[in-house]
Amino acid sequence: MSAKFSQRLDQVLRVRRSLLCVGLDPDPAQMPKPLRRLRPALQLERFLAGVVPATYPHAAAFKMQLGSYLQYGPDGFRALARWTKRIGPSRIRILDLKANDIPNTMRMLRDGAFRQFGFDAVTITPWNGWETLEPFLDDPARGVFVVAHSSNPGSGDFQEIPTPRGPLWLAVVGEVRRLAHAHGNVGVVLGATFSDALRTARATLGNGVPILVPGIGAQGGSLATTVREGADAHGRGLLVNASRSILYASSEKDWRRAAAKEAERTNVQINQLRAGLRTAG
Repeated sequence: MSAKFSQRLDQVLRVRRSLLCVGLDPDPAQMPKPLRRLRPALQLERFLAGVVPATYPHAAAFKMQLGSYLQYGPDGFRALARWTKRIGPSRIRILDLKANDIPNTMRMLRDGAFRQFGFDAVTITPWNGWETLEPFLDDPARGVFVVAHSSNPGSGDFQEIPTPRGPLWLAVVGEVRRLAHAHGNVGVVLGATFSDALRTARATLGNGVPILVPGIGAQGGSLATTVREGADAHGRGLLVNASRSILYASSEKDWRRAAAKEAERTNVQINQLRAGLRTAG
């Protein structure tokens, strides 16, 4: 029997000595200057061919935002399939969908993401009901990260609506905890810009339930707070996602080297913060 997703993720975090998730979100408006005159398909390929090897030694995971590839049309889908395969199973490969629909449609999304494209996990929202997760619970070797509290400024419009179980995002976290302990492949998405949510979520989830945290770097989330509040008692259970701060660390000829240096710097800083947690404990 294959390992459950949460077990495999924990093994990758230990072996790689990294909690860093690199967000592979190509944006034509921010491409390095040497790539800007290329036709879109070649631009995308050259960019990924530079960024992935540059950041690979420092990353435990890569997250690809679907919208970033949809804008390239069929070439974007081919790039998704090609680079998911090239990254390989030694890193966690996450498709950032944030999708939700009836179970039959979610089953199709699951099969496309996992069987056709080779991803290890996806992000989804729970707003159409918890039964929409059932197709993902049938495959415990693959993961699903449920959005509870995102990092965008307007997230509170809905995510902080009061419920009998507290704010809506906390009710989501409570259900994720139940599903995670029952199935071993469910985690939660919590934005780094809401440190109080991270602290409360980790206390609710306990050890071993993974938290994927966007919002570090360009969105202004505190790395120190994220690691302190989001890591579990083992200093793991956390994926810290950084995208723009790494991908576009430079727009000049040194863009590959700059991406590598920023990924390395971020990973070193995360590990120093983790060491501080163990010392404090």
